Amino acid sequence: MKKGKLLVLPGMMWLAIFFALPMLIVVAVSFATRNSYGQVIFNFTLANYQRFFESLYLRIFITTIFTAIFTTVITFLMGYPLAYTIAFLPKKWQQPCLIMVMIPFWINFLIRSYAWVIILRSQGIINTFLMKAGLIVKPLALLYNDYAVMLGMIYALVPFMVLPIYVSIEQLDKRLLEAASDLGAPPMTAFRKITFPLTVPGIAAGSILVFISSLGMFVVPDIMGGAKSALIGNIIQNQFLAARDWPFGSALSIVLGVLALILIMLYYKVLEGQKGGTNNEKELA
Repeated sequence: MKKGKLLVLPGMMWLAIFFALPMLIVVAVSFATRNSYGQVIFNFTLANYQRFFESLYLRIFITTIFTAIFTTVITFLMGYPLAYTIAFLPKKWQQPCLIMVMIPFWINFLIRSYAWVIILRSQGIINTFLMKAGLIVKPLALLYNDYAVMLGMIYALVPFMVLPIYVSIEQLDKRLLEAASDLGAPPMTAFRKITFPLTVPGIAAGSILVFISSLGMFVVPDIMGGAKSALIGNIIQNQFLAARDWPFGSALSIVLGVLALILIMLYYKVLEGQKGGTNNEKELA
């Protein structure tokens, strides 16, 4: 038992030094102030958190929440059928399909984002094709708007939805589906009564990964949204790098961190409820 604890010690030290300690520093800075030169002064104040409730930042935060929800819903609608299809393929085809889902991660995220700029810009691939085909007279405004930002975020985060759902479906006891078929249940009924409820933990995990990643996203809005789209991640980036208002940027980071923590707690609640329902089904059986 002691040896097992010693094996955990390096990982705990790593987390303490590179996660817990920086987080405590951010919390401390969020209650500080700054002088006219941007230097942090550790005078306890709640002004940074009160500033968050100003109409400008609340509007940006609500826009960020809406964008994150939209991204999560669309990635689910795209990711679930893909994960379901891969999970029910023959074993020899599952790994190549998963590799294809993971291929985008092999390319730098910035390069992928700029590739979308080349595709969507006024002289890009899509507009050039449509104009040469005579389908449009002038280029479409496909870039530097909220729709382009959502497209880029959906493209970047779909794998985070596919993989957890795939694991849930792949671990599903297929005998339950066979039993439902033997009892005369149509495929859609079997999916609605068995497959979907038992894959809720995977859906919840994928949704949290996508939602939290969307909340803090700032690269895609910067590159594909331009000055017309600003999410809370862009505001935090601006406070640290341009405005040099570290206390306010830290406060915004803490607000996002608390929201992420609440979502993770809700996920565990869903997981516990799912386990409780499974145990009750086993007892009844």
